[in-house]
Amino acid sequence: MALVLYDLDNTLLAGDSEHAWCEFLVDAGVLDGEDARAENERLYGEYEAGTLDIHESLKFQLEPLIKHPPEALRRWRKEFMSSRIEPMITDAAVDLVEGHRDAGGDLAIVTASNSFVSEPIADRFGIPSLLSVELEHHQHRYTGRVLGTPTFREGKVKRLVEWMRKTGRNLAGSHFYTDSHNDLPLLELVDNPVAVNPDPVLGAHAEAREWPVLRLDGGASGRPA
Repeated sequence: MALVLYDLDNTLLAGDSEHAWCEFLVDAGVLDGEDARAENERLYGEYEAGTLDIHESLKFQLEPLIKHPPEALRRWRKEFMSSRIEPMITDAAVDLVEGHRDAGGDLAIVTASNSFVSEPIADRFGIPSLLSVELEHHQHRYTGRVLGTPTFREGKVKRLVEWMRKTGRNLAGSHFYTDSHNDLPLLELVDNPVAVNPDPVLGAHAEAREWPVLRLDGGASGRPA
């Protein structure tokens, strides 16, 4: 089976899951609204510009996971999935996943979002393999430390290669779908790179390399040919 890899945010989702999680926590009164929103926007802008320090971003994202007990986090995450993530899931994105599943693809998400946020989203899509920023636990609480290399930029390639070696997979016939120029290292590695709702930098690169460009805006099917 050929690997079919998906970025998560602004690719399978019509939005960014970690950005939305912060907004949800602000609206729920868990985070201070003014300061948290400003930092959330600053970090997201740096991500879009390709200048993000992933460790600085993780420190911000993991703070509420460290401070609050697991039962509260699970309750908030359930509410977050229904109120914020479900509206981000388009028919076109579901079609894209189901088309490759029907064709016998080996499906995996490779995302820079942390595992706490991304695991239930992978489950929602029925995608069995998830490579995300893995978080350390101690006595059922998050420590704020990351396990291994964060799945960001070149880190996605490193983690993917480690996972393939461990599981006996390879990139023969592989696909990768993403919206972001931050994912160019992985796009250059697979056999079938696809730009999905691409940002301007990725869009220009895809045009120059004659890569397919897919729009998952809910208006057309994302099923592969």
